[in-house]
This record gives sequence, C-alpha cells and structure tokens, in this order.
Amino acid sequence: MKISREARRQAREIFDLTLVDGRLDTGRLDVAFGEVSTKKPRDYFQILKELTRLVRLELAARHAIIESAVPMDPAKAIAFADGLKARFGDITTEFRQNPELIGGLRVRVGSNVWDGSVQARLEAIKQL
Repeated sequence: MKISREARRQAREIFDLTLVDGRLDTGRLDVAFGEVSTKKPRDYFQILKELTRLVRLELAARHAIIESAVPMDPAKAIAFADGLKARFGDITTEFRQNPELIGGLRVRVGSNVWDGSVQARLEAIKQL
C-alpha cells in the first residue's frame, strides 16, 4: 500500500514533536502513537506506518555494528567505539564476529556501510 503525501507529512510533523535535543523521547513517542490510534484521523494507519518507519531509521542511525573476522581485543574495541562516538555523537556499538570477512572490518551505522574487509576486496577484484 502506497503512503499518501499528506500521511507522510503528518507523520514527519509528529516525529519532529517526539525529538528532544535531537534525540528520540520514548515518552513523547508513546503519547504520539496513542493519540493517533485513539483519534484515528484520516489515513491514520498510513500515518502510523510512516511514523514507525521514521523511528526505525532514527534508531538505526544511532547504532553501529562492527563486524570482524576474529574477535577484537577489548582495548581496541573500546578505542574504536570511542572514535565512532566522537564522529557520530552518542551511539551504541555492537561487535560481531563474521569469519566470512577473512580479515579487516565492516562497519555499519544506519544505512552507511564502510567495508574494509578482505572479502569485499576479493569481490571487487572478481567484478573486474
């Protein structure tokens, strides 16, 4: 189902009201979802769907997933997480082990991916 332009606009306005100092306020978010679901304005289901999408994107932008082929040394992991926090602000970090990478790191913050793995380099060579 395609979401109408008006529903997107209303969802964006509601989403902007849930932000406090650029951060998502879960209390305001609960109130917003409750108000929309009880008042049921025109296209309320589309508004809720778009609002959910915006919240999911905001949460993903505040979470970093760092994949490495072997477990990272705890000191290096802390230093790496501090570097990400200096660049992106207050984000959460999650470290994963992925042996398919062969070597190097893959970092994902929201929809941005930085891939410095051996696997990515081999795939790039294979494409030539």
